[in-house]
Amino acid sequence: MSAAGASHATVQLAGETVLLLAQKALYWPAQKMLMVADIHFGKAASFRALGVPVPHGTSTQNLEALDLLLARHAVGHIVFLGDFLHARAAHAVSTIGAMLAWRARHPHVRLTLVRGNHDVHAGDPPPALLLNVVDEPFQVGPFHLCHHPDLPPDGGAAYVLAGHVHPVFRLTSGRETLRLPCFVVGPERLILPSFGAFTGGHAIARAADERIFLVAGEAVLEVV
Repeated sequence: MSAAGASHATVQLAGETVLLLAQKALYWPAQKMLMVADIHFGKAASFRALGVPVPHGTSTQNLEALDLLLARHAVGHIVFLGDFLHARAAHAVSTIGAMLAWRARHPHVRLTLVRGNHDVHAGDPPPALLLNVVDEPFQVGPFHLCHHPDLPPDGGAAYVLAGHVHPVFRLTSGRETLRLPCFVVGPERLILPSFGAFTGGHAIARAADERIFLVAGEAVLEVV
């Protein structure tokens, strides 16, 4: 692992410069575009609706995290790479109300949702959010913006940016193990970590042609 970390890592993808942010998001400066994957609004509310006692406030945490990114970067467009709403229970009045209040504070930011598997079951967000909803792949420049990271069987001309996996990387030292969210950067695709505050993670193994960038607090560290 690299000896020192910064609040972001700069990588070149398909001839474009992008920043991998410690807030588990990707920023494309040339397009003033912020990408987040698997925010899962209303997941905690969905669990509570099933009688599972989980904490309140995770949707508020997600919105505050977006506020922080908008304050730090010049963002004209946010693209949500799938799983915006967790389930139909995510349409709860409190969840939608918080999202509408956030939208009112940022009326000039363009929002796009690339539908994920949870979005299909949850249904599209309310029209008042002024969020453009599209199916994958959503092509912007040299990138295919997707939820699922699966590549076409014969490859493709576009580089894939996706989520879905919620990747985490396991670090082991003696008897101690630490799992950290990570970006997985390969020659044809990049998988973002889950942005949501209550989403968990799936441990991945690095392929020989992949780079792993860990999110450790306020730092992004490459595993070497």
